[in-house]
Amino acid sequence: MAGARRGAWRGRRRRLAGGGQGRAMALLLYLGLTAALARGCLHCHGNFSEKFSFYRHHVNLKSWWVGDIPVSGSLLTDWSQDTMKELHLAIPAEITREKLNQVANAVYKKMDQLYQGKMYFPGYFPNELRAIFREQVHLIQNAIIESYINCQRHCGVFQYETIACTNCTDSHVICFGYNCESPVQWETAVQGLLQYMNMWHKQDTNTRTTPAFLVSPSFMCLGRPHLANLTLEKASECLMQH
Repeated sequence: MAGARRGAWRGRRRRLAGGGQGRAMALLLYLGLTAALARGCLHCHGNFSEKFSFYRHHVNLKSWWVGDIPVSGSLLTDWSQDTMKELHLAIPAEITREKLNQVANAVYKKMDQLYQGKMYFPGYFPNELRAIFREQVHLIQNAIIESYINCQRHCGVFQYETIACTNCTDSHVICFGYNCESPVQWETAVQGLLQYMNMWHKQDTNTRTTPAFLVSPSFMCLGRPHLANLTLEKASECLMQH
């Protein structure tokens, strides 16, 4: 039995290691539409208000054609809300402060370069704004997903500090990682997971948040109806099946 568990553990670890970041990132991109929210991730950066206030107030100096001005102004005004509409993530839109700084600096650099030019021909300026916007969305998506994938490369329950893009408050993301180096580490990880789930189920349902990994199909067999009679061995077998 112990040999079978070790074999299953190694097989599971190989599948996770060989899955590829590209497929993992694709799984975390949600194809449905998300609700429009008041803020976007970039809005949470300390320099956002100052930067975008400057961009909005100087938009009338960037195009020879008067029709470009209201279009460009609308793009800048709705930047945050449109960002949230376009993220389409299957995990919470929560980004680490380090990655938020990286995204913000990349966007500000592109925007500042665009504003350094003189007046542009009709249509050019709003098209460039749209291109920067799309690039920003991809940067945010990649930043959020990469952090979550890196979290899963740990062994057991792990969390990292983030900023919630919906309201710019400090938050954290919790995940469960399968990257354990030995059967002993794996058993410790599963035991820690069961302890975490027991504590989570005891929290107030009106105030607790549900970690993304708990709604994964891999954890359906660890739901509350099964916890009372769930042994460490059964929990381990359950996780190995997915």
